[in-house]
Amino acid sequence: MSISRRSLFLAAPAALAAAGTVPGAPASGVDTQLGPPMVVGAPPLLMPRGIGPRWAPEVPPESLQMLLVIGEGREDNHAKASWWERDADGWHARAAWPARNGQRGWSAAHREGDLHTPVGVFTLSDAGGLRANPGTRLPYDHSEAYAIDGTGLSGEPLAGTFDHVLAIDYNRVPGSSPLDERRPLGDELGGGIWLHIDHGGPTHGCVTLPREGVVALLRALDPAAHPVVAMGDAAALSLGGQVS
Repeated sequence: MSISRRSLFLAAPAALAAAGTVPGAPASGVDTQLGPPMVVGAPPLLMPRGIGPRWAPEVPPESLQMLLVIGEGREDNHAKASWWERDADGWHARAAWPARNGQRGWSAAHREGDLHTPVGVFTLSDAGGLRANPGTRLPYDHSEAYAIDGTGLSGEPLAGTFDHVLAIDYNRVPGSSPLDERRPLGDELGGGIWLHIDHGGPTHGCVTLPREGVVALLRALDPAAHPVVAMGDAAALSLGGQVS
């Protein structure tokens, strides 16, 4: 495939400006070193630091955009998220945000209701929310069905959490609304893993970013760039180890 650097970054500057970053320069606080190579032919493609040999081959060679979410620990629900874009010179960090994940941390063997966030590399194909499309080029499902109230796992209010969401393609049908409840791998493996707006506490398995980060990310995502998310605790992602 052929996607010019100009077309890839066409919508990114305004979007990432909302997160206080400048495209073309490393995001503050982001480790911009490169990790082990992804073997996709010669020469090998180096990956952002933090992605080890177990997961690097899972990144499609055509992917030019990546959200990297690295948890602070296997049983921790705090993480750091960074946004990367790839051109002919390799991967470049563009933005960074604090993130939250499942209350009980991370698992490469996620099950329904286990309060872990799945470890792995997943495509990003569909978005939606209670509020209107903030400018994403992904298919966007605007619906009142995203309204939510009540409290989270730490007693924090959940109102506004689903104003904008991004479906993570874990055990779901890409190309459908984030609300689609079909689970191709079976209900026991869970589903409904979204990236959505932070509510000040851990999640049931989703990943959250600050509101401005979710909006900036949605505006930057380009389906033609085959975006993915690589996510997990630092040990599982970098060492390539399987976790239960």
